[in-house]
Amino acid sequence: MQLLILGGTMFLGRSLTAAALARGHSVTCFHRGQHGVDLFPEVARIHGDRDGGLAPLAGRVFDAVIDTCGYVPRVVRASAELLAPLVQHYTFISTISVYASFAQRQIDEDAPVGTLDEPLVEEVNGATYGPLKAACEQVVAAALPGRTLVIRPGLIVGPHDPTDRFTYWPARVARGGPFLAPEPADFPVQYIDVRDLAEWTLRMVEQGATGTYNATGPAQPQPFTELIACCGAVSGITPEPVWASPAVLEAHQVQPWTELPLWVPAAPEYEGFAAISNARAVAAGLRFRPTGETVADTLAWAASRPADHQWRAGLSAEREATVLAALRQR
Repeated sequence: MQLLILGGTMFLGRSLTAAALARGHSVTCFHRGQHGVDLFPEVARIHGDRDGGLAPLAGRVFDAVIDTCGYVPRVVRASAELLAPLVQHYTFISTISVYASFAQRQIDEDAPVGTLDEPLVEEVNGATYGPLKAACEQVVAAALPGRTLVIRPGLIVGPHDPTDRFTYWPARVARGGPFLAPEPADFPVQYIDVRDLAEWTLRMVEQGATGTYNATGPAQPQPFTELIACCGAVSGITPEPVWASPAVLEAHQVQPWTELPLWVPAAPEYEGFAAISNARAVAAGLRFRPTGETVADTLAWAASRPADHQWRAGLSAEREATVLAALRQR
């Protein structure tokens, strides 16, 4: 298969490229040339900016395209319309953040998606990210009716994750000593290893699958305590969580999801946040490697980074120590 990947050098794109090569496909990556320039010497590269710089793709024919980096409908529409006569199949990587509400558990692909208050807005932030992705899905479907596959991943994790949202917990447990953890201890978490997502996406593309799929795991929502225990088992460190209530964390201005990744305070509007239905994707062959494998590989990769790596998520050691000291004085 002649495969075009829009992106292809960072995180999911990198895993998709590696999986496609392993499966014997011919891969072309369209990217700006700012990352991963030393990766995959056997891959054809086209350097360009998809926002106004698609001309190098004109006239090139591919069996399928996987769009890993579409966030703004105007930009995605340009790619989809240019490629519509050049490809047989278009996969758009979206997000489970498209849903209009997370107040119900087991949200499936037929649930309403968010809409933009200002249809022409292009600023990507916490409020617009999901509705923008939903609008991108719609422009792809309009450009290639009956030839589109939409994948809505949950939190993507594993080696080379630039966000640190999952990596923080295995690394923090492995560092040892007491660490701040949010109550309730058994709040559910969902995520998907980037390699599982990439390999399944490639299989779906090979089959010419169409439609929309929530792609998140594990097979069942996992309690946070189970993830922490797994981190301890992999690193050989007995976890020492210091549990703090949402009220205490709020009093110390500890931010959910960013400073304490994977966690959002319990509230009716977030009842289904980590309880998204993945039944359709599982029925279509999505499988999940053991959590311990994801944790171990993430730890090994994290250890290879420079010692002065600037973490993009999680509490700094200094801030955590300050909050723990305040808790001991209560």
